[in-house]
Amino acid sequence: MAAVEQAGHAERPGAGEQPWWRHAVTYQVYVRSFADSNGDGVGDLPGITARLPHLRDLGVDAVWLTPFYTSPQHDHGYDVADYTDVDPLFGTLQDADALIARAHELGLRVIVDLVPNHTSSEHPWFRAALAAGPGSPERTRYLFRDGRGPGGSEPPNNWRSVFGGPAWTRVPDGQWYLHLFDSTQPDLDWRRPEVGDMFEEVLRFWLDRGVDGFRIDVAHGLLKEASLRDQETPDSTGAAPEPDDHPHAMVERTLLDEPMWDQPEVHDVYRRWRRVLDEYDGDRMLVAEAWTQTPESMARFVRPDEMHQAFNFAWLLAPWSARAFADVIEGTLAAVESVGASATWVLSNHDVVRHRTRYGGGHEGLARARAATLTMLALPGSAYVYQGEELGLEQVDVAPEHRQDPAWLRSGPESGDPGRDGSRVPLPWEGAHPPYGFGPGTAELSWIPQPTTWHAHTVAAQDDDPASTLAFYREALRVRRSFATSAGERVSDLEVDGDVLRFRRGPVLVVLNCGSDVVPLPEGEVLVSSGALTELGGDETAGSALRRGLPPDRAVWIRVPEAR
Repeated sequence: MAAVEQAGHAERPGAGEQPWWRHAVTYQVYVRSFADSNGDGVGDLPGITARLPHLRDLGVDAVWLTPFYTSPQHDHGYDVADYTDVDPLFGTLQDADALIARAHELGLRVIVDLVPNHTSSEHPWFRAALAAGPGSPERTRYLFRDGRGPGGSEPPNNWRSVFGGPAWTRVPDGQWYLHLFDSTQPDLDWRRPEVGDMFEEVLRFWLDRGVDGFRIDVAHGLLKEASLRDQETPDSTGAAPEPDDHPHAMVERTLLDEPMWDQPEVHDVYRRWRRVLDEYDGDRMLVAEAWTQTPESMARFVRPDEMHQAFNFAWLLAPWSARAFADVIEGTLAAVESVGASATWVLSNHDVVRHRTRYGGGHEGLARARAATLTMLALPGSAYVYQGEELGLEQVDVAPEHRQDPAWLRSGPESGDPGRDGSRVPLPWEGAHPPYGFGPGTAELSWIPQPTTWHAHTVAAQDDDPASTLAFYREALRVRRSFATSAGERVSDLEVDGDVLRFRRGPVLVVLNCGSDVVPLPEGEVLVSSGALTELGGDETAGSALRRGLPPDRAVWIRVPEAR
């Protein structure tokens, strides 16, 4: 990454130069669980600032922070009561300024989370709406409606909350308000001009403080069909189906009629935001969390006058299969190429089960997780990694009494929903016992308890171990820098041979073995492998690449002559 000036922002790219974000690796920090500076058991901004050298040494380019704004914390910050201040739980505005400044000193960009689909029920606007009553201008900022049925006792339509149950809550005066998530997160009415004006002010507030970009929560939301009609259902009951699979309802929903998502008018919002960001130096950026149904609908969010990037959840959703991975690569690159955008790749985040666990857990899950990561990091575009995956952490089975995820609390243990708490357990930094250096407090104070078996996963335990997952991430990110920005926006020679995926990116041949047999490797310099290779034997000189084989659940980068 180019040197960063005092303010932390490079000049706009000149002719032939690429924006910093186009091939960046961004590290997601879940603020509550990264590092605790004051011993209250909850991560905070000063804790993050103190641990930023870990991210510099890891080799990432940017850090994305989950919401740290003033909030009652019903959904751990995704219920915002004040978008231009820091919740005392996490620090102060001065702490945010110090974090941004320190990150820029270390060459790290800072992306902050923005939550525009809904506010907290404790936001001043919603409190005013409740106080003002039906028909008031204050209520038009949200989606208040009269109910159906006798006395308006039934919800205005059949929509369901992503977190389970109806998407409507009735207030004492008889009206209902829409919340596509928790009842403490009322949806805004983005057809009202003052809503857009408020969020433009929020963008400028944080841009003026030096942030480099925004991750837009529920970017495919915001606008709903104006009629708020019923969702059509595949049966004759008239009831909207429950989301398929908590807690991944936004991820794995089926192709249903969806009047609440991905409406055409939402793109006008992002065109306005793009104009705002373009006024600022340093090549600021927007990345969409847009759970869309197809690569083509995802690409609409990254047209030249809208967002810069959108998360590519197809990679995260793909099963452990060479064919499935190849299909995602082909579909994604074709979709973003059609609008001149760059791809993104992600395997884990704070809303899904960690990919080591999704791939089977234990040694097999770790081997597959490292192989999938190495394959992902070779692809054109940018990659997003989630805190703790560089330590090989698995999903934690959090005891019911310690669960705090509102999706789990709304649906209950009988639903079989594991909730999202298991991917949000505080990080282990050092030591043999919880809280493993997460903060100066005791293990009992950690907002979610850490497993007593995590001593081998701490940063300190892995720091000097060349075979550790931490060492693997550092090496992969170091080597990636040698070709990420120069190897072009495409892959070549992509093929699937049984359970083996191969493709080239510039001088690098990538081989991923999803099968059960050792695969012979071609001649060339091994740059990085996700695990130990196998010597196949034969008459070749010992150590020759011709005698190397790739075991199952492994991936490798090999430097080969570039095709002419």
